[in-house]
Amino acid sequence: MTCKLKDLFPDAPDGDTVITGMTADSRRVKPGYLFAALKGSVTDGSKFIPDAIGKGAVAILSGEGTDNVTVAHIVDEEPRRALALAAKRFYHSQPETVVAVTGTNGKSSTVDFCRQIWARAGMKSASMGTLGAVGPEGHIDVGHTTPDPVTIHETLAELARQGVTHCAMEASSHGLEQHRLDGVDLSAVAFLNFTQDHLDYHSTMEEYLSAKLRLFRELGRPGVPAIVNADSEQCNDFEAAALGKQMPIVSFGWRGEDLWIDEIMPRATGQVLHLYWRDVEQKPLELPLIGEFQALNALAAAAICLSLGLNIDQVADGLAHLEPVKGRMEFVGKTGSGAAVFVDYAHTPDGLDVLLRAVRPHTAGDLKVIFGCGGDRDARKRPLMGEIAARQADDVIVTDDNPRTEDAAEIRKQVLAGCPDAREIGDRGEAIRTVIAELKKGDTLVIAGKGHETGQIIGKEIHPFSDQDTARDALGAEGA
Repeated sequence: MTCKLKDLFPDAPDGDTVITGMTADSRRVKPGYLFAALKGSVTDGSKFIPDAIGKGAVAILSGEGTDNVTVAHIVDEEPRRALALAAKRFYHSQPETVVAVTGTNGKSSTVDFCRQIWARAGMKSASMGTLGAVGPEGHIDVGHTTPDPVTIHETLAELARQGVTHCAMEASSHGLEQHRLDGVDLSAVAFLNFTQDHLDYHSTMEEYLSAKLRLFRELGRPGVPAIVNADSEQCNDFEAAALGKQMPIVSFGWRGEDLWIDEIMPRATGQVLHLYWRDVEQKPLELPLIGEFQALNALAAAAICLSLGLNIDQVADGLAHLEPVKGRMEFVGKTGSGAAVFVDYAHTPDGLDVLLRAVRPHTAGDLKVIFGCGGDRDARKRPLMGEIAARQADDVIVTDDNPRTEDAAEIRKQVLAGCPDAREIGDRGEAIRTVIAELKKGDTLVIAGKGHETGQIIGKEIHPFSDQDTARDALGAEGA
C-alpha cells in the first residue's frame, strides 16, 4: 500500500514524496515511511528523528519547535490528531458501522457482547480493545485497549477486507485524550460508568472525566445514537454532551428510560432478566452469565444493537446465547465438592466492589477473593481496594499483581492498610493453590486483577503466568 504525501497532508512540502507506511515508533521505521515524532509523557519523539531518517523515513510529522529535519517535514500544532487523520486517509477503509464504548469498567465485555449479538443475527461483526481485535477470521493483536491510530486504521481496514460490517471498539481515556480515535467514522457512542482509575496518568478525576467526555463532545456526530448508562452519577454530563452534539440519547440501566431492568433472579450458572424496551415488557430472558454487572454490560450491548437497527427479538436471542469474555467473570472450574472458581480483570475499587457484590447471590458458603495492586500505577486506590475486599468477602488474600519496578512487599503493605485482617501470600501461584485446597462445598473463589493476562510483570521483565492455568492445575491436583 502506497500513496503520495499530499494525499495524507494536502499542504505538505514535497507532496509527491511516495509514502509506503507510517509509524510513531522509530524502531518500526522502514524505507519510505512517514515517522510521527510525538511528544509523550516520558520521551520526546523528536529525539529519534535522525534514527528514523537513517532507517529510510522520507517524511517527518511533528509539533512546532522541531528544526533541522532533512526530509519532507509536516509541522502541526496537534500532531497526534494529524497522524490519526493521515492514517485514515492511508488505509481508507473501515467497516460501515463502528461503535466506540467508553467507561472505567466493562468495556471489553460490552464490545464483545455487541460482536456476539450481531453475529447471532447473521452480520459479519468484530470487536476491538484490550483483548485485541476479534473478527470472522479470528484474533488480531493490537497491543493496547485503544491502540495507536495507525494500528487502529490498519486493523479496521483488515476487518473491512474480511467483510465486517459492524465493529464495536473500546475507547480508553488515554486513547481519547491522545486523539487515537479521531479518524474513525463513528455510527454510535456509548458510556458505561465512571469511577477512580488512571490517576497515575490523569492528575485529577476532573481531567479523567474530561478525557472520557471527549468521545461525546468531539467525536460524536449529529444524528448518531448516544447510549448512556442512566445509573451512573455522571449520566447527566454525558447526556448534556450528547444533546450539545444533537445526538439522540438511548438510556439503559435500572433507571433507563429506553431499556431497563425490572428484576434480576440469580441462578446457579446464570440469571433471569425481566426487561422493558421502550415501555413494552419483554419475555423473561435467561442470561447465561452471572453477576449484576455482567447483566448491565449485556444491557449496554443490547441498547447499542437496538439503537443501530436490530429488533428486540434478535437482541434477546443474542443475549440468551452470550458467552463470557476471557478474564471477565470467567468460570474456571469447580472443586470435587462443588466450590466454584472464577477469574476476573477487576483492578479498580469500583470494579472489585461490583465484582464481589455480584458474586455474593451465587454463593451459599464463603466468598473468598485473591487480589493485589499493580506497581507504578495509582497508589491511592490500594487501601481502598483492601477496605472493599474486607467488607464484601469472607476471606481476603492479598498477593502480588504486576509489581513492576516497585517493591512488591510495600505494595501489599499499602493494600493491607485497608484490610488488616487479610492473609498475605506474596507469591500469586502459591496463593491460588493454597486457597483452592481450602475450598469447601458452597464456597466461591474469585481471583481478581489480571483477567486475560498471561504474564506477571516483575521489574521490567514479563514472567509467564496465567491465573486460569494456575487455577486449573490446582483444581486438577485437588481432584487427584
